[in-house]
Amino acid sequence: MPSPVPTADEQTVVPNEPPASLVERLFSVRGRGSTHRTELVAGASMFMAAAYAVVVVPGQLAEAGVPHGAATTAVIMAIALATLAMGLFANLPFVVAPGLGGVALIAFTIVGQDHVPWDTALGMVFWSGVAFLVLTLLGIRDLVTRLMPMNLKYAISGGLGLYIALIGFRGANLVVGNADRAALNVGDLSKPAGLLALAGLLLLTVLVSRKVPGAFLITIAVVTIAGIPFGVTHVPDSLFSAPDSPGPMLFHIDILGALKPEYFPYIFAFFVSEFFSMTGTLLAVSGRAGLLKEDGSIPGSRRPFIVDSVSVMGGAAVGAPSMTAYLESTAGADSGGKTGLSSVWAACGFGLLLLVTPFATLIPSAATAPVLIYIGLTMLGALKNVDFKDPTNAIPAALTVATTLFFGNFGTGIAVGLAAHVLVKTAAGRISEVAWPLWIVMIPLGYYFYTLVP
Repeated sequence: MPSPVPTADEQTVVPNEPPASLVERLFSVRGRGSTHRTELVAGASMFMAAAYAVVVVPGQLAEAGVPHGAATTAVIMAIALATLAMGLFANLPFVVAPGLGGVALIAFTIVGQDHVPWDTALGMVFWSGVAFLVLTLLGIRDLVTRLMPMNLKYAISGGLGLYIALIGFRGANLVVGNADRAALNVGDLSKPAGLLALAGLLLLTVLVSRKVPGAFLITIAVVTIAGIPFGVTHVPDSLFSAPDSPGPMLFHIDILGALKPEYFPYIFAFFVSEFFSMTGTLLAVSGRAGLLKEDGSIPGSRRPFIVDSVSVMGGAAVGAPSMTAYLESTAGADSGGKTGLSSVWAACGFGLLLLVTPFATLIPSAATAPVLIYIGLTMLGALKNVDFKDPTNAIPAALTVATTLFFGNFGTGIAVGLAAHVLVKTAAGRISEVAWPLWIVMIPLGYYFYTLVP
């Protein structure tokens, strides 16, 4: 006997959900617990925090004899395209731009001291990117990330925090280097840049504590405007200008000349430093965005590694060396960004700079310093998860943090911590706690440390 048809009162009405939009299908904004507005604010925060790169990087490259105007256009194009790729392909909130450490190595050491042609130096960076891509496709970069012990992953976040905070302090001249004492000194606190940065840090702390949306953007804007009468913010005569042709930079690269045996230590230095810098930044920023798994691994980490590898190669080909995920991406994560849509918005910001390049000079480092200091200091909270009761865990973790700060290189700090983990655990008779592939990693690490000896 067929079942009776339910009455209208008995029927359950299930409303048809509207089909997911193209943006939702691409980025899963709602699926990651975010909103389109939040992603927009996060993208703008990343853009404003990292915009200084389009001024600093071409300036450093100009020291190596690179045409400044062409370098500026090439760098902006490379940042926009690489950041867009990180958003569309990897669906992660990162700005990808030339790493200042790698650029400085080219400008002041390889070209400035050793008088290697700058197109050959770009070739060295290109080959380091090839090595990145090969290891990524073989799954080795994912393997190293997964095998890295949790204590080191917590230490990486803390070390990155200190490093970011130091960048902020230096940008506002709150600390200055002392060559005689090989230490840092307190900067001149009577100068307006430092005072504005401290006021901005106070403002940002209050805004965040009150859960004001767009706190980072508000702080950057307020300090930028407040810096105008004090001469901290330099307003250009015109915000609009046609970009210089990138022609002198595009594919001006000596790939074969970079393969001379005497250049191998440089290639290896680029490779190891950027390898661990990218890994650490990816772990730390993903953790801030709440995207890590319980074991501390990164879902789908191969995709951002592929973007990173191709960006290194492509950036070198167009004159933007040492492309990597920027530490300033934490500004997007702390603004609530969880998807690649943030990166797309940031990429749009850099794309617009091609029309308003002077705008990049409008945002002073004193305006971004409060954001970097705040984010860096709050990232120290990850250190509470390190097992400091066990010295075989505590020492490698502490070395990661300390050497990151002492050497001024985030990648070197991670390399030291990883090597210390293997050696300390083994010396303590606990070799079973060391994953055997890490012993293979020790071989290139040993050579890397050898290349660091002057």
